[in-house]
Amino acid sequence: MKEQTNFRGALSKSEIRDLNLDLEDLHQLDSFDLKANDKKKGIAKSLIFTAIAIFIFFIPITINGKTDITFGIIYNGLMNLTGVYGLWFVTLITIATALLSIYGKYFAKSGKIYNYFHGDSMIHPLIYSIGAAFALLYTLDATTSLSGPEIVVGASTGGTVIPSIAVAVFWIILVSSFCMPFLINYGFIDLIGTLMEPLMRPVFKLPGRAAINALVSFLSSSSVGVLITNKLYRRGVYTEKEAVLVATGFSAVSVGFAYMVIKTAGLQDHFALVYLVSALMTLIVSGIIGRIPPFSKKRDIYPNGKVQTKEDIDNTKSSSNSVFKTGGNRAVKKAFLAPPLAGEIKSSLKDSVEVIPKVVTSLCAIGTGALILAENTPIFTFLGKLFVPLLNLLRVPNAADIAASFPVGIAEMFLPVLLIAEKVPVLDPQARFLVVSVSISQIIFFAETIVVMMSAKLPIKLWELVVVFIERTILAIIIGSIFMHILF
Repeated sequence: MKEQTNFRGALSKSEIRDLNLDLEDLHQLDSFDLKANDKKKGIAKSLIFTAIAIFIFFIPITINGKTDITFGIIYNGLMNLTGVYGLWFVTLITIATALLSIYGKYFAKSGKIYNYFHGDSMIHPLIYSIGAAFALLYTLDATTSLSGPEIVVGASTGGTVIPSIAVAVFWIILVSSFCMPFLINYGFIDLIGTLMEPLMRPVFKLPGRAAINALVSFLSSSSVGVLITNKLYRRGVYTEKEAVLVATGFSAVSVGFAYMVIKTAGLQDHFALVYLVSALMTLIVSGIIGRIPPFSKKRDIYPNGKVQTKEDIDNTKSSSNSVFKTGGNRAVKKAFLAPPLAGEIKSSLKDSVEVIPKVVTSLCAIGTGALILAENTPIFTFLGKLFVPLLNLLRVPNAADIAASFPVGIAEMFLPVLLIAEKVPVLDPQARFLVVSVSISQIIFFAETIVVMMSAKLPIKLWELVVVFIERTILAIIIGSIFMHILF
């Protein structure tokens, strides 16, 4: 265990670097002070770059009647600007990934391609090949006179995943990698984390900095939430257990996407109420999941092998300072000592380029495949029948009509409301509310979050994600039914 060291007097940047401190260890971060001029520089850097981060990720802007956060405007703008070319570029990435994975996994013995693919399982080249085939079939169908099989290129299968999710995730990862250093390098996370620690730790068993992940996910994208979690885990901010809990519990869908879900269910007149209750349900479910297997058995170990100690957890205050002063001091120190911005952006872009090929190719394969199963087989209808007794016990109206919407959420979070879309006029508002609130609370689905989590190599297994999806679904149904009876 590292002992906390307290240094007398203020230190210069060179003196701090000579000490070779781990600045993600908050005890070590609290153990020194900056010289007066350095502190002023740190305050200026923290305020300027934090303001940029807040503007990018949290401030909604209205352009031509459409309101979105700056981050959303940038990546949606790039999608619209590139259009067909962007679709073809992503398709070519999937084809290259499939071909290179076969060579790297089965034939190469060394080199960059071998290093990139050798950690994959033996079936990954097959998955990438299927993804490339789906992407190529859809793109040819959408941009040429050639027609692909409807089961692959239809609006409810490949037409949902490839242009709307895979291409979007490509731009989301690229844009977020450019913007992320502003958010995580200049003290904003440390300030918010210190302020939120008294709530996050006892309720969710997580450090306060996880609150930023929740905010970014709700306001931008679940993929961005997962990527930020992975970045902070690799930097030693989260333990294995914390990283998994944050990624699966706080990487919720954005407000904009939630509006589409709520509108499809015919509840747009109650948008604010439904969304806020769904967000509250998500937090309640996440608080429970951290206390039950399999995630309760995850290790409290940082990526460098260090075991989390009580001192690591009990870091809300340093000496007699207030929580706000402690958070402010941490933010200023982190901002002043942050590496050069250009280098951090370059490093972040490099990380994204390494992640993108596997993520988008897997999305095309797994997302489209899952929707094909949902649309053309009775598997989810059968699984839905398993939920009928629970729904009847909770006195949920239209139980038989909405039961299939709960298991289908593991394929794509928009599918539950699509399954009931044609029945909306005859379904009870209580039933529609439950479908919407549960789908928003589930978080884990193959068409995006599962693929991003697995490709980012978070310390999590696929079977654990499936088990936790089931747990989250059951808990959300129970909790949602309580709100359903109170509110509708």
